[in-house]
Amino acid sequence: MQVIDVIKGRRSIREYSKEEVLDDTVRMLIDAAGWAPSAGNLQPWDFIVVRLNQQKKRLAKAAYNQQFIAEAPVVIVACTNPKRSSSRYGLRGSSLYCLLDTALAVQNILLTAHSLGLGTCVIGAFDEKQVKKILKLPDDIRPVAIVPVGHPVEKPKPPARRDLNEIVHYMKF
Repeated sequence: MQVIDVIKGRRSIREYSKEEVLDDTVRMLIDAAGWAPSAGNLQPWDFIVVRLNQQKKRLAKAAYNQQFIAEAPVVIVACTNPKRSSSRYGLRGSSLYCLLDTALAVQNILLTAHSLGLGTCVIGAFDEKQVKKILKLPDDIRPVAIVPVGHPVEKPKPPARRDLNEIVHYMKF
């Protein structure tokens, strides 16, 4: 599969089969995440792998009752360490670069999962304090995204996209 086909073929999946996602596959997804670019190569990310049903249910509740999170065989929570990025880049590192870098790592998870026939959905809507409590995160670590992973039951149609003429600007806005 060509990279552009993976990019254009990936969809947000919210319905998963009960089929297990193997540990080796999860490791492959996180390995792909670790190859994402990051400011100063500081790699400010950490990933929590959640398989326990009770913990997934608590995460779903913390994500404003998005119950499909609990139904996925595995959930990966991408976290960032703002201090790691601020060590070189100050406020811009802690307020922007660490989030951008972690988002790039999450995109690698999404694309790699799709290339393996798995479905994912990136969730950014959640109560950060609750997620920190559920996962026992240290004070200086922030959860950025909750990513349920599983074998898709649904196959959503491609969403509409803005035309290139609407989004490309040359030399000025």
